[in-house]
Amino acid sequence: MEHEVYVDAEVETPPEVAEQLRRAILAVLEEERVETPCIVAVCVTNDEGIHQTNLDMRGVDRPTDVLSFPMFELEPGEKPRAEWAEPDSGKVFLGDMMISLERTQAQAEEFGHSPEREVCYLAVHSVLHLLGYDHLDEGPMKAQMRAREEAILGKMGILREAES
Repeated sequence: MEHEVYVDAEVETPPEVAEQLRRAILAVLEEERVETPCIVAVCVTNDEGIHQTNLDMRGVDRPTDVLSFPMFELEPGEKPRAEWAEPDSGKVFLGDMMISLERTQAQAEEFGHSPEREVCYLAVHSVLHLLGYDHLDEGPMKAQMRAREEAILGKMGILREAES
């Protein structure tokens, strides 16, 4: 199955970051056993760009690390359906994500881990949102999402530095 990941960079983005994003997104789709070919679009921006989008789309007047814009309202574990595929590509457009490279680098320093881990974590987090996972509560929903994030990152060999 051929999933596609499109990375559009509004800011200078090292090629390894674009590759890390692709790798993480594809890992989520594989680990979640998404068999219908999907497309995920990523916009790499800075704090200013994500701040404006956060304000425009969510009414939140501050920058954030990552935004997810799912095309469908799925439940965790629910899969995209072949009949949702775009006729021209034969693939399901799963949704968009926007990631602030500036915020990613700052958070990697703040949390004491590599920029690669932070980029991959945020990509995994965002794709799980596209697939219906959420963390609106501080209980079971958040625990389910965190468990999937860590399991997928672990499969990718991206552990917290304390675990390596």
